Amino acid sequence: MTYLNAFLCGGLLCAVGQILIDRTQLTPARILTGYVVAGVLLQAVGLYQPLVDWGGAGATVPLTGFGYCLAKGVAKAVAEKGLLGALTGGLTAAAGGIAAAVVFGVLAALIFRPGDKR
Repeated sequence: MTYLNAFLCGGLLCAVGQILIDRTQLTPARILTGYVVAGVLLQAVGLYQPLVDWGGAGATVPLTGFGYCLAKGVAKAVAEKGLLGALTGGLTAAAGGIAAAVVFGVLAALIFRPGDKR
């Protein structure tokens, strides 16, 4: 059942993104940014944690999960360090994901050569 919940949750998030791409004039960059902000806002009002509990990786892997991770890290750091935690908590919590994105981006740039295919 865990796999089915993750599939349904992640699939629903992806389907909403695809509908936004197909039916609106929003650019993919704006949709992606909106997903991160939605994850932060939903975590701030306490609605994203129940989704994570139900959907597991289907809720934490998409971009809304990145926003959730940032908000959760900030909340934890503010509780431990005070106002300074608002500046450091999000990056500390998401450091692994950010580092992986940079490393894999560099590897992809080294392996594949961009260019005009004319």
